[in-house]
Order: sequence, then C-alpha cells, then structure tokens
Amino acid sequence: MKKVRKAVFPVAGLGTRFLPATKAIPKEMLTVVDKPVIQYVVDEARDAGIEHFIFVTGRNKAVIEDHFDVQFELYDTLAQRGKDEQLAMLQHMQPEPGQTSFTRQQVPLGLGHAVWCARQLVGDEPFAVLLPDMIMQAEQGCMRAMVELHEKAGGNVVAVQECDPDEAHKYGIVGRGRDVASGFEVTSMVEKPARGTAQSNLYLNGRYILQPEIFDILSAQERGAGNEIQLTDAMLKLQAQQPFHGFHFQGRTFDCGSPEGFVEANVAFALWRKDLSPRMTAMIAGLLDDYAPGIRKTGS
Repeated sequence: MKKVRKAVFPVAGLGTRFLPATKAIPKEMLTVVDKPVIQYVVDEARDAGIEHFIFVTGRNKAVIEDHFDVQFELYDTLAQRGKDEQLAMLQHMQPEPGQTSFTRQQVPLGLGHAVWCARQLVGDEPFAVLLPDMIMQAEQGCMRAMVELHEKAGGNVVAVQECDPDEAHKYGIVGRGRDVASGFEVTSMVEKPARGTAQSNLYLNGRYILQPEIFDILSAQERGAGNEIQLTDAMLKLQAQQPFHGFHFQGRTFDCGSPEGFVEANVAFALWRKDLSPRMTAMIAGLLDDYAPGIRKTGS
C-alpha cells in the first residue's frame, strides 16, 4: 500500500461572499486570530505526514505562493531586532524547498475540475484533498486520523460529521455500514439529497483521501449541480470499483467560506488559546451585556 504523501488544496475560488474584503486579498488569506485560514489547513496536512503540498490556484492568488515562500528581509529584520520567537515560528511554518507546487485552474468549473487540474503533480499514488474553507479544531488532527485509517483499511477515505437531520439536504451525505478499523464502510454517497430522503445525517466535511483512478473518472465527468464538475459525482463512480471508508470526526469544523462561520472560527480559536481565552471570555461577556439577540441595547 502506497503512503499518502501529497495533498491538494483547491484555492481558486473567488470568495464573493466576503466582498469587498476579497477584492484584492484571497479569502484563504483572511486571518483566523493571527494565522491565515490556509495556514491552518496546511498545518493539519503536515501534522498527518504530508510531504508535498499542491495548490490549485486562480487569478489574484499569487499572495498564497508568497506566503509559503522565504521572506529574507522580514527574517533578517526579526533577527536583528531579537524577535527570536517570531522568527522561529515563521521558520517552523516554512515548507522545505520543493515541498510546494502551484497549478492554475484556468476556468472555474467546480471542485472536481480543480482536483483534476492537479493530476500531473499527484501522479499514480493516493493523495489527500483538504478544502481550505473548512478548518478543524481537535486534539488530534482530522487528516492524521484519516491517514491512520487508510494505512489499516486502504481504499478511499472520507471524513464525516453529524449535521441536523433537517439540514441534510444542504450537504453531501453518506450511508454508514459495518465498522472497519477506526472507521466504517461507506455504503452510499448522495450530493444534497431531497428533503426527507437522506440515509443518515453524516455529511462530508471537506477532507478526503482518494486513489489516483479518480482522475480518469474526472476527465470524462459531466457537469452536475451548479453546472460544475462535482467531486462527489466522481467518487460515486469510483465507489463502484473501490471501497470507501468513513472517518467520523469528533472535533469542531468551521466553514470559513461564510461570514458567520468565519466569525465563529475566530471566536472559537481565540477561546481555545490559553494566552487569549481569559480576556476573550471577559470581552464576550461584556458584549453580551450590551447587546440583546440581534438588537443593540446601548447607543444608536
């Protein structure tokens, strides 16, 4: 069984829900507390043993490449000023030479097409896909647990979480079969099932380990929902050839692709940090005293 060494990050989206903030700054570079969203996702992949980070970009995304590059002037300035802690932190986050690759999704044709754009860089081996909008909070990283499951069970692995059953029609939903190692057999996958028809309330939360045969399927995949090439549609076809296993992630997932999810992530990650939690707790309590639900108590 081949090791999962490479990860694909689809970062070509326009981020229109965050305009005007994303007019000149990619949504993946918006910060949660003090790190860009994309850094959280790359850190999760690195923690799982990923060695090669593949970014599928679009126009106006060069700053992502710059973020993962060496900045000699900044490093030198920090060293001269004795900012050793900040310098060490940046150097630790810095990928090694040759560990990052960038390719363009020239036309926005959906997630499946974005993954397909990375085919030459992935090659003939299993690979991870991490959606950069979704950031995780847990003691053990979601992707690390998925890699461990893949090493035991093989095949393809998807991460899932529970959603409100009344909201299942908004997500990709999987059916749960027998237990396999630290996961379970995926019996079905449906993208946004009609209300009341979902086999479970387990939704795909943006983490995948896929076999390279998915690329042949994606190359001929017809457009689906939203007139885009959907990754879930291709996975359904691959499931007829290879097993899929699910990992039930027990931590928190924040959808930073929406303004409300982004704000929630900032609050949650600030509260999770020991250096910020006491002050944040007091600050939130103070704000709650000043604001009724949706109505400002003081001022105009």
